[in-house]
Amino acid sequence: VQLQASGGGLVQAGGSLRLSCAASGMHFSIHTMGWYRQAPGKERGWLGESTDGGENAYADSVKGRFTISRDNARNTVYLQMDSLKPEDTAVYYCAAHRRGHSEYFWGRGTLVTVSS
Repeated sequence: VQLQASGGGLVQAGGSLRLSCAASGMHFSIHTMGWYRQAPGKERGWLGESTDGGENAYADSVKGRFTISRDNARNTVYLQMDSLKPEDTAVYYCAAHRRGHSEYFWGRGTLVTVSS
């Protein structure tokens, strides 16, 4: 299984970015795809996920600003980030797991920097 996140970069506060996470070596459509982030000096935290059933859930800190979508035909999950704040600066990761299974697959992160 390989997960590759991309789309990070430098953006001004109030701006938007869309991250992508391309998966390979797995049956993408039956996995829940999650997004996480880790800011400097902080633990990695859950941002949200798109389930195999097409349901989305979000952390309160990003609800209303971030949107997760998935394209099963392209084996890709997206994270649309709007109204970005400096505190959103972090390395963003995607992860995959199957419902009822404990194993998570992680991709390399992509850095998002939000300037004030």
